[in-house]
Amino acid sequence: MPTKIRLQRHGKKRYPYYHVVIADSRAPRDGKFIEKLGTYNPNTNPATIDINFDGALNWLKQGAQPTDTVRALLTYKGVIFKNHLDKGVLKGAFNQEEADKKFAAWLEEKEAKISSKKDGLLAAIDAEAKKAFAAESESNAKKAASIAAKTAELVEEVVEEASEVVEAVADAAEGAVDAVKEAVSGDDAAAENKEA
Repeated sequence: MPTKIRLQRHGKKRYPYYHVVIADSRAPRDGKFIEKLGTYNPNTNPATIDINFDGALNWLKQGAQPTDTVRALLTYKGVIFKNHLDKGVLKGAFNQEEADKKFAAWLEEKEAKISSKKDGLLAAIDAEAKKAFAAESESNAKKAASIAAKTAELVEEVVEEASEVVEAVADAAEGAVDAVKEAVSGDDAAAENKEA
């Protein structure tokens, strides 16, 4: 029975995630499978890959053929490299300790790349958030300046109207004082006329 390591689609429309399975090559894509090895979610950044390392390695040694996408996933996780090193040990190219050292060095390098990519993504998100905050604060400053200008104009208009009202009241008060003075002087003149 020719076995394949391939993806089985799950998830919503336009939002897929996949199960990595061992299946007969004649079985339908989402049909019967022999064993589930893990999951693959391409919707996250970086993609989430969760594969049973030992199970995948065992199936590769038994001759299961991965599809192109699954081969890329297994390469990303180091299963293909580990299989290659184990074949080198069987052929006598180097011993198991050297193979383990090479694989450990590869794993450290891979983890460093992944962590640097995650850090870069976080830094980009932070930079974008800071840029958006700066743009919003600039917009708020412009709005505050325009509001301050409008309120200054309104204050000037109110001050002008108030000064006009004060002048009108002062004129009316002067007129009233003049009228009172005339009335008082008229009363004094009338009183003098009576006395005379």
